[in-house]
Amino acid sequence: MSAVYDCSDPDARADGLAAAAGAVRSSRLVVLPTDTVYGIGADAFDSGAVRSLLHAKNRGPDMPVGVLVGSWSTVDGLVLGVPPQARALMEAFWPGDLSLVLPHAPSLQWDLGTTRGTVMLRMPLHPVALELLREVGPMAVSSANVSGRPPAATAQEAVDQLGDSVSVYLDGGPTGDPVPSTIVDLTGDEPALLREGAVSADEVAEVLGTR
Repeated sequence: MSAVYDCSDPDARADGLAAAAGAVRSSRLVVLPTDTVYGIGADAFDSGAVRSLLHAKNRGPDMPVGVLVGSWSTVDGLVLGVPPQARALMEAFWPGDLSLVLPHAPSLQWDLGTTRGTVMLRMPLHPVALELLREVGPMAVSSANVSGRPPAATAQEAVDQLGDSVSVYLDGGPTGDPVPSTIVDLTGDEPALLREGAVSADEVAEVLGTR
């Protein structure tokens, strides 16, 4: 049976964060608010939980899951190295609506789907998400919806789509317009804009000095 916690109430928020942390550590799924849309998340290092996440979304491993982090320093342990361009973008837009694709550290034991040795990382600008991430560590997170249906902009929309496949729903209120994050690929010789979302291509180019 799923539980929904109203994070506008301080006591319910504290209870919800504790329940969500327990669920993540027990290989179960949670829904959390972010600064873009609601996300469905699991322990990034728990391959079984990540498979459950993909199953809940009716999605295959050909569409790998990104990873949310609670701090800049977390990234250093997840990737082969943080190039200057990545550091500049993190300083400009994190926490916020920019996702970075980097080569992941080969020593990491995780299975996020068919990633070809890369990982997509983001630090969200939402207090509930950040508090949970700082408690449990990196989480594999995808939009809280069944594939082919609109991303959830409220906790109730996530409940309606995902139901009891998720143990804990953290209700942080409506997210506003469901605009996805911008994705920049830094695995090649030159940065590549894979998706323009909340951060504009011009803003990215200005930071990278490519305008």
